[in-house]
Amino acid sequence: MAVGTDQAERDALATRIGAATRLAARADARLTGAIDDFFVAEDSRLDERTRVALGRMLAAVVQGVETDIRRHAARVLAGQGADTQAEQLLKGHEDVVRRLSRAGLLRDRGLMDELIAQVRCDRIAAALPSQAGAPDQPSLLVRLAEVDDGVVAAAARASMTAEARRRAAVEQGGAMAGLLPAERHHQLVWWVAASIREGRIAVSGEDAAVDRAIVEAAQRSLAAHDEGQRVEALAVRLASAIDARAHELGDLLVEALGDRRLILFIAILGRAVDLDFTGARAIVLEPEGDRLWLALRAAALDRPTIARIALALADADPRRDIDIFAEELDAIAAVPVEAARSALAPLTLHHDLRLAIDALAREAGR
Repeated sequence: MAVGTDQAERDALATRIGAATRLAARADARLTGAIDDFFVAEDSRLDERTRVALGRMLAAVVQGVETDIRRHAARVLAGQGADTQAEQLLKGHEDVVRRLSRAGLLRDRGLMDELIAQVRCDRIAAALPSQAGAPDQPSLLVRLAEVDDGVVAAAARASMTAEARRRAAVEQGGAMAGLLPAERHHQLVWWVAASIREGRIAVSGEDAAVDRAIVEAAQRSLAAHDEGQRVEALAVRLASAIDARAHELGDLLVEALGDRRLILFIAILGRAVDLDFTGARAIVLEPEGDRLWLALRAAALDRPTIARIALALADADPRRDIDIFAEELDAIAAVPVEAARSALAPLTLHHDLRLAIDALAREAGR
């Protein structure tokens, strides 16, 4: 009896020491995180509302992919008569977000850049002051959906539908289909699939049939992803269909902001100065605005139009300093159109080439 008791005591002591060791490692990691957070430059720090919105969006995207993979993999297994494995897969919801975060995968620059940009766009768009003329005037997209040009009307209707779907998903905190570009969606699907598999192995060991079902479900998720139905892609399609002339551009941009259609504003501006959507979005979201003012001049916008755009964005984004802009407005308006286009030229390079150039620049700066 004494021998058994001694062994139980040794086991309990080993468990306690192991737990203490893990807590020490956790405390060290917590301290490292606190130090990193303290030394983040103030202009790089996310405000609390943006942080919360980003966390919700990230969780919704990951959990949406996870649910899709689990459900289809379970259907595959059930169809093979493996009901027990199917049930285990459906019930085995690990904290995939936390697992991917611990692995460092969610720190991916491309993924976080996309999600942070989308959160900022949503917040700024919601805060834009309404400038849409008479109260009974239909919104810009509604009017575009009713024009005689069938291409423009169809693109406007598709854009409205996609925006409504995303808005409903954000408000309900549910899964958001088609939120990510294809490349980001591709990598996330396989990360989630690997995390699901890892959880299943921990519970019941390796199972080739489950592995095959998870792979089939992941491939189905990839095949079903239609990047062309993303809100951003549809806004680009609409901007292309409108094909605004130089004399129409200023009023259209101002009206897009007045209608709180920031994504459409970005798409129209990008088309006007030959920037892809990602590049145009980056300069619109920058609080300093220097590259945005260059883009507006490259589009040959005049001083009053630039001022109206700047004021609307400053009202919606507290990071912007409208006083500094006011002091520089005359100098901005005096920039020759050709000089602005020349200065903006590096941004018109292919997106992947720009990413490679930026990566080299970061490495050189270390």
